This record gives sequence, structure tokens and C-alpha cells, in this order.
Amino acid sequence: MSFVIAVPEYVTAAASDLANVGSTISAANAAAAAPTSAVAAAGADEVSAAVSTLFGAHAQAYQAISAEAAAFHQRFVELLNAGAASYAGAEAANANPLQGLLNDINAPFEAFLGRPLIGDGADGTPNTGANGQNGGLLWGNGGNGGSGGAGQNGGRGGSGGFLFGNGGRGGNGGNAIGAGVAGFGGDGGNAVGLWGNGGAGGTGGVSINGVGGDGGFGGNGGLLIGNGGIGGAGGNGFVAGWGAAGGNGSSLIYGLGGAGGAGGSSLNFTNGLAGVGGDGGSGGALFNLIGTGADGGAGGAAIGAGNIGGQGGQGGSGSGLVFGLGGHGGHGGTALTPGGTGGPGGNGGDNGYVFSDGAGSIYAGGSFFGIGGAGGDGGMAQAGGHGGTGGLGGLGGLLFGLGGHGGNGYGAPGLAFGGTGGQGG
Repeated sequence: MSFVIAVPEYVTAAASDLANVGSTISAANAAAAAPTSAVAAAGADEVSAAVSTLFGAHAQAYQAISAEAAAFHQRFVELLNAGAASYAGAEAANANPLQGLLNDINAPFEAFLGRPLIGDGADGTPNTGANGQNGGLLWGNGGNGGSGGAGQNGGRGGSGGFLFGNGGRGGNGGNAIGAGVAGFGGDGGNAVGLWGNGGAGGTGGVSINGVGGDGGFGGNGGLLIGNGGIGGAGGNGFVAGWGAAGGNGSSLIYGLGGAGGAGGSSLNFTNGLAGVGGDGGSGGALFNLIGTGADGGAGGAAIGAGNIGGQGGQGGSGSGLVFGLGGHGGHGGTALTPGGTGGPGGNGGDNGYVFSDGAGSIYAGGSFFGIGGAGGDGGMAQAGGHGGTGGLGGLGGLLFGLGGHGGNGYGAPGLAFGGTGGQGG
């Protein structure tokens, strides 16, 4: 027996479209009835009269067939609407018992452990900074964190289930009032189970006359397969918030690290501090054969003579046992006004580690085969300023590999001094 999947809303929409088509055709037939069924004879002779009679008879036959087709069309539309109603009724009849059964299963787990057995976690309420609820113990996605109120930190994203489930997104930090400190972005939830992606970190709040909030950290990917969540961007401010690091990828089979969040831009023309970009998350570690680190976040832009753009974040480590690919360093922040200095680029990520026990190990320094990440370019400067220094390239593999290119230093053409390029890995 074949299975059929029907969406009642789509069936109802199709019936409505068909009804509109039928109405349009009926209107056209009615408009054509009079001029086609009463064709005047071209002359008083018998041939003209016969031609007029022939056209009139043909028009009358067409109108009769059109009436039968319209009746069939109307009946088809009625049957289609009836089918949609039947599907909707069957879904409604099945939904309530199944939902009740699921509630009965989840109730004792929520009472004793604070989370259901199966199902997605609830989102945190906006403007409260409430954390997202964790997903079901077996499977389910974590709820998103609620955004913060004025100057309040965003809520943390809920964790995924122990078998399957993604972490929830962190809530955005609340903007500051006056010269206050803006709220930090909430951290993304971790995918603590076998399979799932980490949640993205929330964005830091903005403070026009004060300190911008830092972004929230990205959540880590699942144990077997899963990508790390991206780090939240820092908020703009007189003193800008820093971008947060991305989450790490899965540690056993495959997972990409999450990209670092961008640093916030400085809004102060004198003595402003632009935000530093967040580091990229590492690729899978432990027994992961292939690891790919994520790119670091870009540094925040700076305004005002003498101010310096934010430094780009470091690229994530590849961290694969056999092969690793380090992430690119983040670009330095741009100096938006004359006399400012571009921020230094972030260093490229090393390609990973093999049986590394820290500094001094003969295996420390990378996977057997790997490519280091390119260093980030230094920030662009305007007239009278200096371009930022490029970041260092990441290291190559232990046996074979390519070190990453150093980042470039830039200045505005003919107006500013270019920064020093970074060294290759």
C-alpha cells in the first residue's frame, strides 16, 4: 500500500485557485454568447443566410458544451474542498490524542528533571533575558534565549537532546540608556548529544555614549557530527564590545568550528576603543580524522584621528588527527576617518594537533597533513593614517602541509601608509 501525504491548506488553496479559473472562463463565455450566437447575414441572398445560421448554431453548441464543462468544474471544486475538509478533520482528530499521550510521557520528566523527554525547548521571553529551555532528554532542539531589556544581558540558548538536537541561539543583549553599559549577548546552547549543531551567540547591545556589550559565545557541536555555532558580534559604543569566539565542532566524526563574531565599532572620535573580533572555533578534536577551523571575526571599525581599528580574531585550529585546515584570521578593523590607524589582522589558525599533550611534545604542531589558515589583512587607513599589520599565517602539517599566507597591510592609495604584511606559516 502506498503512503499519501496531504497538506489540507495546500488542497484548499488549490480549490480556491480552480474556482477563480472557472469564474473567469464563465465570464468570458457569457461575454461571447451574444455576439457569436446572433451573427447578422452579410446580405439578403441564401448563401449569406446559411452562413449566418451555421455560425449561430455553432455558437449555441459551444455554449451548451461550456455549460456542461462549467458544471463539471464546479463539482470538481466542491469535491476538492470536501477532501481538504476531510484531511483537516482527520488531522484534528489525531492531534489531540497524540498530544495528550506526549504530555503524559513528558510530565514526570519535567517535574523531576526540569526538561521533557521528547520535544523542543521553549524560547525565552523577549526583553527579559530569560534562558531558552533545554530540549528533550532523548531528542529535541534547545529553545532560543530571550533578548535582554535595557542594559540587560541576553538569555542563554538551551541545550539539545542527548541523542539528537541543536543548541538554541543566544538572545541579543539589550541596548544601554544614556552612558550606561549595554547587555552582553547570550551564549549559544551546546548540542550535547550525538548529533546536532551548536547555537549561535547573541549580538551585544549598543551604547551610543557608553560601553557596547560583548557578543555571546557560540555553542559546541554534537559528539559525533555537528558544527559549532558562530560567535555573536560585539555591540557598537564609545568603547565597543568584543566579538565572541565561535563554538567548536564535533569531536568524533566531523564538524566545522563556528566563525568568530565581529568586533563592535567605536563611536567615539577621541580615545575610542574598537572591539576585537572573536576567535574562530576549532574543528573536531579527539578522534576526528578531519578537522576544519573557522575564520576569526573582523575587528571593529574606528572613527576619529588617532584611534585604532579593532584587531581581527584568530582563526580556529583544524584539530584533525590526519588532516586539518586552519581557519583564516579575521581582518583588522578599518579606520573610517583621516588620521586613524587600521587594526591588526588576526593570525591564521594552525591546522591542528596529533596526540598533542601540550608544549614540548614532539607531536605538537599539527596534523600529519594540513594547511594553516591565512593571516587576516590589516585594516584600511584613510589620509594621514597607517594601515594595520597583517596577521601571521598558520602552521602547516607535521609531515606535509602548507603554512598559511601572512595577511596584507593596506593604506588608502596615495594617502596613507600601508601596514606591514604578516609572516607566512
